[in-house]
Amino acid sequence: MSENTTVDTKLLLAWLVSLTATFGALFIGEVLGQEPCVLCWYQRSFMFPLSVILGVGIWLGDPRVGIYGAVLAMLGGGIALWHLGLYWGLIPEAPTPCSATGPSCSGEEQQVLGLPIALMSLIAFALILAFSISSIRDQEP
Repeated sequence: MSENTTVDTKLLLAWLVSLTATFGALFIGEVLGQEPCVLCWYQRSFMFPLSVILGVGIWLGDPRVGIYGAVLAMLGGGIALWHLGLYWGLIPEAPTPCSATGPSCSGEEQQVLGLPIALMSLIAFALILAFSISSIRDQEP
């Protein structure tokens, strides 16, 4: 297996994770009818483009697509980590945008199959980040 195949495989895995998370978020909102909280919307604003950017980058063979994936995954993962801190009560909800409108970022409705949505989001962003960084490192001379 050549080095390029390894890079492509890692980016393909990152893309599959982002695609699964994107469809999962759409399923939760549109099929299960759970309205996303404000922080869920922010996380979606980073996850949804990852599906497109990674997919197009793989298709075009862009060697820099891992960098784009890593940056978006770090930003989205930071929001997911903040959201998880709210959910677990480590951060008070008052200074967050969650107190304005929509469902609470820390309410029971923020679970699917007994897992916090923010935790699933954080895991997805972490996997995308790990695969993206690994593909970048493989390209270093």
